Amino acid sequence: MQNKRGISQAFSNVPEGIALRPATVFDVFDISRVLIRSITQLCVADHNNDPDHLEQWTANKDPATIRGWFKPGSQIWLAEREGRVAAVGGLFETGKITLLYVDPDHVGSGVGAALLNRLERQLTACGCTEVHLDGTKTAREFYLRHGWKATGQCSDRQDLSCFAMRKSLHPQG
Repeated sequence: MQNKRGISQAFSNVPEGIALRPATVFDVFDISRVLIRSITQLCVADHNNDPDHLEQWTANKDPATIRGWFKPGSQIWLAEREGRVAAVGGLFETGKITLLYVDPDHVGSGVGAALLNRLERQLTACGCTEVHLDGTKTAREFYLRHGWKATGQCSDRQDLSCFAMRKSLHPQG
């Protein structure tokens, strides 16, 4: 490799054709699109096509609200595939993954796994040794396959489809 970016990508387990990058405020429309499409089309086991539940879940996924998510101590990352935003992930630098959604057109392409790995590496770089998230029924098996452990239902949400999960970021030796 001839540059730092190429070297880091060579060791990042990112499948061919997928690019990972930090999001900017100029990405809020693409972020909104991915979040809403993923929730409405992929998370049916969680919302059961209940219009009230869908409205509540997607209410804060509009571009104006997303613009406010860009603040110190949090990061939003994108996975792009074929020149389009294919997945969105977010984290708090204190050790929590706040979101990870894949556009329905890109499920099974590796963008979710690549983005999860990137978020975990970012948290390691922030000094975190353990990471937490609140996952859905839809995403539960995905996280379990990637080394996460279920720790019970989410305490701050009384939603039966919300699962608290954690993962150690200590290197396997």
